[in-house]
Amino acid sequence: MMNINPGIALAAVVLAFSAGTPALAQLLTPEEAREGEAAVEWSSKATCGTTEEGVTRYGMWEGKLYSRAPAEKDRLIFTVIGINTRQCARVTDATRGSGFRSVSREIMVYLDPVTNEIIDEWKNPWTGETVKVIHVANDPVNMRAPNYALRADGSPLRLSMRRYDDTLVASSEVPLFYENPLEGDYQDYVGGQYHAMEIFNTYYKAADFLDSRRKRIGESRISWQRISGWLPWMKMRDRPGLMVFNATGFSTFDEKKISPKLRQILESRYPLYLTPPPLDDARPNETTWTVTRKAIDAERARKSN
Repeated sequence: MMNINPGIALAAVVLAFSAGTPALAQLLTPEEAREGEAAVEWSSKATCGTTEEGVTRYGMWEGKLYSRAPAEKDRLIFTVIGINTRQCARVTDATRGSGFRSVSREIMVYLDPVTNEIIDEWKNPWTGETVKVIHVANDPVNMRAPNYALRADGSPLRLSMRRYDDTLVASSEVPLFYENPLEGDYQDYVGGQYHAMEIFNTYYKAADFLDSRRKRIGESRISWQRISGWLPWMKMRDRPGLMVFNATGFSTFDEKKISPKLRQILESRYPLYLTPPPLDDARPNETTWTVTRKAIDAERARKSN
């Protein structure tokens, strides 16, 4: 998850998901749908796993990354594994009511699709150049502003989901299009606008939401897809093509459920990422682009000394 994580996507995007078609999904009743203060509670459960403050939740995923280039067969380039570690603060505003804010940091590492081991150098099959792999290590990935019962325009926060028997599904698409931070001296790495879409489908137990006495939900399941341009460190310049990510995962409060492989990666390379940022963290968010730029600058500085 390169620039936005599932919990932030759920909280930052307008929380008004389609209830689906009656032929496929049972519609939530008016009593089950939520808005205003009640929507904050559901939104907090969906994003943080709880309405409590300062409880650490681990969101983990694994999957595959394919290339799609014109006039050639799609290629499996990497497998990936990652984790987002978060906690949430409870806040109150005199005008907008109660709310919450999520703070987190996340990693995603690229693995050889044959050996399933981390790779730190990669031979680009299109250019023949061997490049340094820059893994995702974004710290922080925070909600930029709290979610309140009332939006900035005074309208109530609304939240509904598709319901399939005992399962609730939150679905969101996040289209991204903005000026590429790697410009000017960085055109060997990437060019033009950053254009991508993140697609999240998160599955919850309906009882965790419909029973207002429950402060915490159980484990949730996630499906995540991402369509974007080439990764910047691949040094593809303006070569046409896309990257397609497909991953699944789950979120839990139980640190013991971090897989041995992922724990080894965390402990050996990213020990800080086993804990979330502080609740009052006010730092600007990191993305793949800002992390890549820092890595390029550091390498250039090393070579010039």
